[in-house]
Amino acid sequence: MPVGMDQLTHDLEGETEALRVLLVGLDADGWERQTPAEGWAIRDQVSHLAHFDDAAVRSATDPDGFQADLRRQLEAGGRSPDAIAAEYRHLAPRRLLDWFDEARRRLLTTFAALDPGLRVPWYGPPMSAASSVTARLMETWAHGQDVADALGVTREPTDRLRHVAHIGVRAMPFSYALHGRPAPTAPVRVELTAPGGESWTWGPQGVPDLVRGPALDFCLLVTQRRHRADLALRTTGPVATEWLSIAQAFAGEPGKGRAPLR
Repeated sequence: MPVGMDQLTHDLEGETEALRVLLVGLDADGWERQTPAEGWAIRDQVSHLAHFDDAAVRSATDPDGFQADLRRQLEAGGRSPDAIAAEYRHLAPRRLLDWFDEARRRLLTTFAALDPGLRVPWYGPPMSAASSVTARLMETWAHGQDVADALGVTREPTDRLRHVAHIGVRAMPFSYALHGRPAPTAPVRVELTAPGGESWTWGPQGVPDLVRGPALDFCLLVTQRRHRADLALRTTGPVATEWLSIAQAFAGEPGKGRAPLR
């Protein structure tokens, strides 16, 4: 799915604005509303995005410094997402939103000027600058989903979901590695119905292992925002079925996933 940096940063701006619409009208109590992520309020979802936006900018502008900090963190036992969230809970909501806005502007400005193929370090394997922007869009959409769920809001899916689905498909070997399993060599075909009704596909035709369903449901699964039992995804073949049981589009430890809604 070749996409230029202009399109990626444009779509990230769109996803950013979709999240800000949910945030700008919140009062102090609203920022403290609990989300489906255990122990995380809306404020924690936003500080998480701002923190890792700053980290992404440093990975692109000071890769040696980023890697040195990462080594120090690992030597000290690492920092969990929960620990990072707790670090910023003293920030007032206005300051938190300002930080997010500033961090996101720096991210967009920095990456818009980069060659999309430039390799940058990250907490998992290094990735291209284009993949880094795609990952920030995926994270924005996923954490935005938690905010929407906390507020009881249903978001209208957009074609920006293709970026989320793409990184979910590409992360298949990573999902296996996180669980200490060898990645399968058998190809998997993914056929998703886009919000506008067209078909998005990955993988060769005619293979035994197949995933089919709405793009929204696939994105909710690979970001672990919904349990598979609540989604209209169908699989054919053992590899496809196993993959969806551990699919994860984001870096870090294996996610806990969500309990079924019904």
